[in-house]
Order: sequence, then C-alpha cells, then structure tokens
Amino acid sequence: MSTPTTSPVSLVLGDAANELDSTRRVLERFPDGKGSWKPPTKSRTIGQLAAHVASLCGLGTSIITTVGIDRSTRPPAIDANSAAELLALFDARRAEFDAALASAGDSMLGETWSIKAGDRILISLPKPGALRSVFLNHLIHHRAQLGVYYRLLDVPVPILYGPTADEQM
Repeated sequence: MSTPTTSPVSLVLGDAANELDSTRRVLERFPDGKGSWKPPTKSRTIGQLAAHVASLCGLGTSIITTVGIDRSTRPPAIDANSAAELLALFDARRAEFDAALASAGDSMLGETWSIKAGDRILISLPKPGALRSVFLNHLIHHRAQLGVYYRLLDVPVPILYGPTADEQM
C-alpha cells in the first residue's frame, strides 16, 4: 500500500489553508460603515487595516510567481468600508494565490525573492522563508490587530485557534 506524497511546496505552507479560512471569518465580521474608525492617531483606520489583510494573498502570489517587488511602485492603499467589499477582495486574491500555489513547482523552493525600494534591497529570502514570514506571519500579525480593533468596537471576534470571549468551540 502506498502513501500519498506531499509536495515540498505544500509542506512549506501546510497550515496556510486554515489561516486563510480564519482570515475570511475575521473579514466577515467587518463592521459596515466603520471604515474610517481608528484607535490612536498613529494607527491605520479599520478600513485600511482590513483591506491590507484582505489583499495580502496577493503578496503570497507575488512570492510564488516573481523574483520580488519594489515598494516604491506599489499601488495606493485601499480604504474599505464594508464586509462585502473586503470579502470580494479577499476571495479574488485567495483564488489567485491558490492557483499560483497549485501550479508552483518544487524548483520554487530553491529560488530567492526580494523586496526592494528602487535599487536598494530591503529583504532577500529563499521563497519558502518569504512565504512563511513575509506572507503568512505578516497576515496573522495584521489579522490579530484587526481582532483588537473589533474588540474595541464591540464586534464579536470569531474563533481562530480556540474559544474567544464571543464564541465557544
């Protein structure tokens, strides 16, 4: 009896599907009409933060399909104001990410990906490390920030890794 094989690419992102499903649950709770709300003045608005979270799968796609990005040419930030808008953005970016991941060959694991600012290299990592830290850990970090914003607005925080004050398992 043979056991199914798992590609090295899927091993790198073994828990990505669960993290992306959790991210969608958080975005579903976005409080419509509150996009311009923000805590202290140094923080992003909730609409800017949620749009960043919703679009981060695009960064994962970039890591898989390109050699890097240039921060000096990135598009302007999106400022969302509804859960429907965020979910449409997230679902589109996730579909692109899932397709890129499905077509990624194992040779991708030996490639390097970089973030530049013009001619200056800010970060250069093997693609597996970039997928874990620049994409997935980055996503989890900002999703947690969004959870704090929700708590401050009394928006129920969904289950992510275990029960919350708002939802039990």
